Amino acid sequence: MKFIKREGENFVLHIGKRKRPLLFEVLKLYPLVPAAHHRVSQTAKQMDEHQTLLEEALAERRQENKRQLVAMLHEEQRFKETDTGYRLTLSAPQMEWLLQVLNDIRVGSWLILGEPDEKKGKPVALTSENARHYAAMEFCGLFQMTLLDAVEHRR
Repeated sequence: MKFIKREGENFVLHIGKRKRPLLFEVLKLYPLVPAAHHRVSQTAKQMDEHQTLLEEALAERRQENKRQLVAMLHEEQRFKETDTGYRLTLSAPQMEWLLQVLNDIRVGSWLILGEPDEKKGKPVALTSENARHYAAMEFCGLFQMTLLDAVEHRR
């Protein structure tokens, strides 16, 4: 994947033929971060009443994001086939939104993997059950870097 150019307010990216199905599979994982991971407060009294409201709001937002994600992926003009892959065109708000979705998948995968941190001596304990999440975490990171690079070219 790489940033190609700006067309007006839109960003045009290239995604290879083999990477497109991978992107679709990874995006199917959304949402991954458990709603309970987001905390309103550390005090028990406030936490119970406000935490429920937060989790309900997050659930609604995630349902809407999932609906938008499915709609976007199935738009005929979203991915235009080329000789070497596909041209993916996104507006600035779509880029921001996709970055948020990818971040949820990346962080959720990291949580599922047990919050590994090589610098702190806590490597990934890779198994056949969690390998998919390791791949998703890495792929999302790569795609996020590509999108952020495209946004940086805008400035």
